[in-house]
This record gives sequence, C-alpha cells and structure tokens, in this order.
Amino acid sequence: MRDQVSKILFITLSNIGDAIMTTPVLQALHKLYPEAVIDIVGDQRSSKIFKYCPFRGRILHKQKQKFLRGGPLLLKDLWFQSYDLIVDIRTDGLAYMIPAGKRYTKFNRKLNRKPTGSHAVQQHMDIISELFQGDPPQCRVWLSDAEKKFAEEALGKYYGKRLLGLGIGANAEIKIWPKENYLSLLDKTRGFFDAAIFLGDDRDKEFSDFISSQIEMPCINLCGVTDIIQAVAVQQCLVGFIGNDSGLGHMASAAGIPTITIFGIGDPGRYRPWGSKSIWLQGKDNKLGNIKVDDVVTSLNKIIR
Repeated sequence: MRDQVSKILFITLSNIGDAIMTTPVLQALHKLYPEAVIDIVGDQRSSKIFKYCPFRGRILHKQKQKFLRGGPLLLKDLWFQSYDLIVDIRTDGLAYMIPAGKRYTKFNRKLNRKPTGSHAVQQHMDIISELFQGDPPQCRVWLSDAEKKFAEEALGKYYGKRLLGLGIGANAEIKIWPKENYLSLLDKTRGFFDAAIFLGDDRDKEFSDFISSQIEMPCINLCGVTDIIQAVAVQQCLVGFIGNDSGLGHMASAAGIPTITIFGIGDPGRYRPWGSKSIWLQGKDNKLGNIKVDDVVTSLNKIIR
C-alpha cells in the first residue's frame, strides 16, 4: 500500500494545543509517504500552525458560521479529490463521507489492544499504529524567515539575551494562577534573566501590564501583538517558558524550549505539552492555589541550566 499512496487527507483538531498535538501524526505520515501530498482540514485559527509545513497540500476549513458548520460545502470540495488515504483525528463522520482507498480514525485506535499510553499524542499515534511503529515525533510548528525576523525586531535589544516567557492567561478563569504568584515568581528569579516576555491575547494585556508595572525587571508585553506562529518564533528565542494550561504551553514545547505548565483542574497526564523539555505542576486537590511559588522556582532551576 505504501507505494500506492500519493494523496492523503489529514483531519486535525480545533483548539491550538490540540492541533499541535496532532503534528506527530502528520510528520509520521510524511515519513511513511515522503512523496505524498497531504491536504489538511482544520480550524480557521489553529490551522495557521500548518501554514509553512513544507509537505502539505491545501488547507481547508469548516466554516462554522455557515449552514451545518460548512460541512456540505467542504464535502463538495473534497468529494472528487481521489484520496488514497484519510487519517481523521477528529472522527466526526467526515472521513466516511469521502471516497478513499483506506481510512484511519479513532475506531482504529479502539481496536488496538495494546495502547502505547494515555497521553493525547500517544492516542493520536495509535490511530495509525498499523502503519507506523516507534516513538512519536516531537510536536512541531513550522516558521518562515518572516516570523523569525518579527521575533528579532519585537525583542529589540533583548534579542539573544536570557529571556523568560510567561503565559499568564487561559481560556477559563479557573485555569489562571493568581497574578500575585507571578509577581513573586519574577521577584525570586529576576537575577537569572535579562527580561520577561509576556505572550497571550488582548484579554491578557491588562494583567501583564499590571505585573510589569510592579516588578523591577525589564518586561516586554506582546499580548495581543503576535499571531500564533509569530508567538512561536518569539518562544524560540527564550531560555524557558512558564504558563497556565493553554495553547501557549504547547506552542513553547513545539518550539523546543524548556516549558513549565501550571495545572489546577484538568488531566495533565493526557493534555500536558508533549516534549522531553516539558514538565508540569498540579495543585493538590486540583486547585491552582495549592501550587507554591517556590515549587515553580525549584522546577525552573531543574530544567534551565
């Protein structure tokens, strides 16, 4: 079958962190079929992580604002593409509506009697276990020179210095470590870094400005300034990254830098950033308030040399 695969459809997930955790499967498919063109179906926002993937074909989206979330239009677009292989991480039925030589969905994973692990990356890889064996590739976000140039200009005189990144926001208030803790964290570690770099969206800017105004340490607030791949380019310039359970932690891990993710609720065993340089802390009884600043400082000292 390997020699016959020249066109693949890869259906990924919506949230940024979830989409990043599907990139090991995408890379494994490319390793298996290096000459194949891989079209990608994803979310309008998170699919930007695939923009510069050198082996992708088209990127297609479900239009959430349209009738039936744009499913009929997407199905019409894909119907005549003659895919040899469909790999569907989402498994919402789309893969079974499109002609294909073979399909791999979550149902294939469920048939696997020996799951490789409980993490989402391992579960995604189990979907194609019939095709690919071995350790999952690292998560990846592809960049262009434009993003790297953006990072250099955004960091200015601090480019190339020892920089600590912070992601102080999240998609739910219950996931946000108190701002007083971030203040204390910076106060206790400022001697180890030349500046703190804040990343996030517009909602995080006021919070980050407050912390910056209270700490005797150079700070650059990029909240609401970067898009996804620009943020990853900035993260590649950091010594390390600390943040709440959000897409930024997965982006930092994909950038290959030491990463600490702070969990309250949630299942870090399944959803923590995937990577050899990524660690996580979870408060007792799943409460963020039970994570002490000194515990984060100790963990930081372990992963940053």
